[in-house]
Amino acid sequence: MKRGGRVAAERPAVPSAVRARRRLARKLAAWALMGAVWGGLALGVLLLVFAWDLPRPEDALDTTRRPSVTLEASDGRLLSTSGDLYGETVRLRDLPVHLPTALLAIEDRRFRDHFGLDPVGLLRAAWVNLTTGRVAQGGSTLTQQLAKNLFLTPERSLRRKVQEAMLALWLESRFTKDQLLEIYLNRVYLGAGAFGVDAAARLYFGVPARRLAVWQSAVLMGLPRAPSRLNPRANPYEAARRGAEVLHAMAATGALTEAQANAEAERIAFPPRPSRDSGWFADWVNDDLATRFPGSADLTLRTTLDLRVQALVEAKLEALLAGQGAAADVGQGAVVVLDAATGAVRAMAGGRDYRRSSFNRAVSARRQPGSVFKPFVYLAALEHGLHPDSTVSDGPITLGRWSPGNGNWRPRGDLPLEDALAHSVNTAAVRILARGGGAKEAAAVARRLGLAGPFPNDATIALGTGEASLLELTAAYAAFANGGMRVTPHGITSARAEGRALPAGNTAPARAVQPDDALAIRRMMEAVVSRGSGRAAAVPGRPAAGKTGTTQDFRDAWFVGFSGGTVIGVWLGNDDATPMDDVRGGTLPARLFHEILEGLPR
Repeated sequence: MKRGGRVAAERPAVPSAVRARRRLARKLAAWALMGAVWGGLALGVLLLVFAWDLPRPEDALDTTRRPSVTLEASDGRLLSTSGDLYGETVRLRDLPVHLPTALLAIEDRRFRDHFGLDPVGLLRAAWVNLTTGRVAQGGSTLTQQLAKNLFLTPERSLRRKVQEAMLALWLESRFTKDQLLEIYLNRVYLGAGAFGVDAAARLYFGVPARRLAVWQSAVLMGLPRAPSRLNPRANPYEAARRGAEVLHAMAATGALTEAQANAEAERIAFPPRPSRDSGWFADWVNDDLATRFPGSADLTLRTTLDLRVQALVEAKLEALLAGQGAAADVGQGAVVVLDAATGAVRAMAGGRDYRRSSFNRAVSARRQPGSVFKPFVYLAALEHGLHPDSTVSDGPITLGRWSPGNGNWRPRGDLPLEDALAHSVNTAAVRILARGGGAKEAAAVARRLGLAGPFPNDATIALGTGEASLLELTAAYAAFANGGMRVTPHGITSARAEGRALPAGNTAPARAVQPDDALAIRRMMEAVVSRGSGRAAAVPGRPAAGKTGTTQDFRDAWFVGFSGGTVIGVWLGNDDATPMDDVRGGTLPARLFHEILEGLPR
């Protein structure tokens, strides 16, 4: 056919297969576009859902935490910490360069280059984990870690990871890299309750963060991976191993040479840890802090605990329990060492091993004191006009259906009060009770010196059938040692709250016994040690006084005594009150008193 003088060219026919492929391609493109639109909408909705419960990023520098309590021994050495421990807020420019260098070497070498998320680092970590068959590297950037630490819970979920990424992007847009590093170093948790590098530096090394050595910085910057497991207090070996790993990471980045890294690794060492068995003392001191020091300020408390005396007490108690005690079915013990003039507790062992049992047998266990109670009975008699040379019969006595025995004591007839107490003659004590005003008067004397009771209102009180704790008895005996002043046992000498000095709030000694009566009781108790039931407590050249105590069926054995200005209280027994094998107050408890007194400085 001709059109306008030209012959129209015939279009070649398009094969049906090609037309079908084109239709399919158009459909696929349409579906892809639709999928992208719907996928984008779904992703947007998902992000909105995840963002709905995000915390306010503006709260990045705010914190809610438990106030910290730092206990120091009497010489200033660290004893314990509790709560959330924060040091000074430090500026990045004031820190040694090797501290942030160590952090970036081990945690995020591309920190200066990424925008909060690091796809390169994520892919590298995924490849390493795949080829090693274990999680050897993490893909989170330092900014993501900061976002998690500031805002999020440790939960592992898609929601949390997305929120972490969103917050990391916000942080990068809001702060400079140096500001992010500074926030991280001041807020990162580094184990044992320490938040921030300054708190951790002071806790683990006793220095501020500004004075950290290279190896110390490496140890601290190795902790964020697993602070509870890797910190020097929980696991010194793992802390040292991780510190060496950080040093070699610094060498890999060129911050150190391999020789320098090896030399610094050789320097890794940690101060001796405070005794775990001083935990009973720390628990006792911490018990009433909320009442004594109300408020939310961080506290630093200088305590009365003498670490040398504490170590002596722990060693002597364990040696006795592991040796003679084990042979005599003695499972537990407690010791208190107290300053007679002030009531300051210098050492406290509430049991054999704090890690196995934190129950404080020196404070919380209330048991029958046995004959350790007799000095209060005799004091009541002195206050009713008797004196150490007054006489009392040691013959048998029956009150109703009760006839107290005297053990192996052979009656002598009438004997001085001093001898009756020295040899712990039960029948004499019952008669003395009556001459001193009876059970109510003896209980009143005991309460006046700090014993809380309860006490029976009958003649059995003379043999110590009431209840008392070792700490109460030890503090009460201080009045016999110091001339009649009642002391309140305490463990704090000074307190500071964020740099401010606070009153320690200790109760001052107060007159409870007339000096002549206190001196008379002391004289009688000296006879217990020199020629009576407590002879095993005697230390040559160190005059001592005290009293033995044993309860029925050998369930409890006591010795409480004093020498110079120090009172030492000892209890031995079993938690389930099973009998010991013929353990009396004048045997193992008196020997333990002897061992401790002998080890104390003169």
